[in-house]
Amino acid sequence: MAAETAPARGHSIARLARAAWRAEVGIWLSLYRWALRRPRVPAGASGFSYHSPVLTILVIFIVLSAVELPIIDLIVHPWPWLRIPLLALGIWGLTWMIGFLLGFLTRPHAVGPDGIRARLGTHLDVDLPWDVIASVERSRDVTEKAPKIRDEPHGRTLAIRIANETNVLVILERPVRTRLGTDEVEIDAVRLWADDLDGFLDAVRTHIP
Repeated sequence: MAAETAPARGHSIARLARAAWRAEVGIWLSLYRWALRRPRVPAGASGFSYHSPVLTILVIFIVLSAVELPIIDLIVHPWPWLRIPLLALGIWGLTWMIGFLLGFLTRPHAVGPDGIRARLGTHLDVDLPWDVIASVERSRDVTEKAPKIRDEPHGRTLAIRIANETNVLVILERPVRTRLGTDEVEIDAVRLWADDLDGFLDAVRTHIP
């Protein structure tokens, strides 16, 4: 039994390692894009933020991390063997939290000539060309502890929730395959949250009358 489960365990560890590496790279790319004022918006497209529902809590975490850093450094100051690793870990953690927030800011949803790009920071980027989009509509949905993909009347729906909420529903003409983490899934619709809902829908109307 152990021999049979070892390859599966190794595969799971490898998947987690790849996911962690992608997250780490994404954090530093977000810092780079923010520093150079280069949000990831396709040419000719408009970007639409989605971070407002979680902005306050993320800022609180960042401030607490920044305040905690010198306090811990002061406490462990007499022991350099402990101080230096904790200082390095604290700086990395603070940088990671800032990069996580900047992932939202530098990778907004995009509406442009090629279609809609639905995003969630560095974790998710769903490309929806206009020729696969049947409709885009207001649709408020608040669901706690729901799976990212669930069956709805219009088919398998990927919900890109912010604080458990979405306010836009994109229904597709035909199923589309997209990457979700390390897996590839087939979806029939996408739910997402846009801070400027009216602006998002107005941009869509310039391409879908």
